[in-house]
Amino acid sequence: MSGELLVNVTPSETRVALIENGTLQEVHVEREAKRGIVGNIYLGKIIRVLPGMQAAFVDISLDKAAFLHASDINSKLILNEDESTKDSVNDQVPDIRTLVREGQYLMVQVVKDPLGTKGARLTTDITIAARYLVLMPNAGRAGISQRIEDDKERNRLKRIISPFCDEEHGFIVRTAAEGADEQELKQDAEFLRRVWSKVIKRKKRKVTKTAIYQDLSLIFRVLRDFVGTELERIRIDSKLTYDQVVEFTEEFAPNLSHGLEYYPGERPIFDLFDVENEIQRALHRRINLKSGGYLIIDQTEAMTTIDINTGAFVGHRNLEETIFNTNIEATQAIARQLRLRNLGGIIIVDFIDMNDKDHQRRVLTSLEHAMAKDNVKFSISGFSALGLVEMTRKRTRESLEHILCGECSVCAGRGHLKTCESVCYEILREIVRVNRAHDADKFIVYASKAVSEALINDEYHNLAELEVFIGKDIKIQTELMYNQEQFDVVMM
Repeated sequence: MSGELLVNVTPSETRVALIENGTLQEVHVEREAKRGIVGNIYLGKIIRVLPGMQAAFVDISLDKAAFLHASDINSKLILNEDESTKDSVNDQVPDIRTLVREGQYLMVQVVKDPLGTKGARLTTDITIAARYLVLMPNAGRAGISQRIEDDKERNRLKRIISPFCDEEHGFIVRTAAEGADEQELKQDAEFLRRVWSKVIKRKKRKVTKTAIYQDLSLIFRVLRDFVGTELERIRIDSKLTYDQVVEFTEEFAPNLSHGLEYYPGERPIFDLFDVENEIQRALHRRINLKSGGYLIIDQTEAMTTIDINTGAFVGHRNLEETIFNTNIEATQAIARQLRLRNLGGIIIVDFIDMNDKDHQRRVLTSLEHAMAKDNVKFSISGFSALGLVEMTRKRTRESLEHILCGECSVCAGRGHLKTCESVCYEILREIVRVNRAHDADKFIVYASKAVSEALINDEYHNLAELEVFIGKDIKIQTELMYNQEQFDVVMM
């Protein structure tokens, strides 16, 4: 794959855009305030042992002491560091007092972020992940993800990765490695070996005030995942980040060093290739096709649905050809939008109905070819009896919508507002209800500008009839801060 990375850095946020053939294909966003510490490795100090809880509190230089349970301690690794516990190890979880002691230093990894009054949860079973492999120090064996079910593929991967294992380095092959070639796996293994070497050096220096390994930040994770791929340029608009990336690539990803560029331009880097506008368009439900057709994309908690419509596209031949051409064009747009929005899980595609079986086959083939550029694992089924195509795409991170958007405070995620007419009728019913329950001289209605105008103009006759019915005056007051569904009926 050939492309270009644009990296936009501010103190609070880092954004990375992948451009292919001049078009935005992927966007990655990381906000500093939401970066956790899961995956970080520390040289921690045991400050308190709690026999009754089979646990220990560990100082890793955070505000709260971290928590290490006996079941999360690899007793074999502890033996290597403290021979005095040798006789206590057995198949069951040993007494915490035989594993650790106050004042002892241990290399630990965070498996759960601090939450509320609770400190971080730790383990001594260290793992470091790359794109295709997970390093297991001192494991000395190769493992394959259970999600790779094909026996032939499992055997192929194990045959490739086994020579990389030794007493100090064991590897687990991740699900994403299915179909990866030997060179890609070798590059991952070499990357992880270099990282682990750095960790060991920092451990020997007794680095305790900071993490001796931090899970890579966004830009370094992206670069790690692109090791072995063709990137023409990597443009970064922060000099500090650029210097850090130069150092990182020289040590861990030398094949990417030649394309690094610092971008000092006055024009914002994401204005290149129209990235900012493309991101905004990726948050819309409707995606227009060049032919005049369009897609409607709806993301829900359970699944994502994509509906294709011909719109203004009338074609040049007959209706069947028009439908087929729209569906073919839609396959390219669907593949791009799934990557750009990072939509995962179950995806249901409602292509425009096609009676021709050959057209159906060709549309499926076109969708598979378009999706082949995606680095994320996916599967596509054929057309169902209802004419729907079901596909799945592995969830790798939060979708773009979930990162950039929150639930609407007005519609509470429904995606629709009540019409002014509906709100007016609610108000009229509320006046009747309150009048029956309480004795009031008159009523004041506080409502949004649109609803107030509707009551005074469109619903004037209904409002007048209600005043006659209850025998009391009703005054309408505009409240500019109210949303369309918000109102108050006040007794005077």
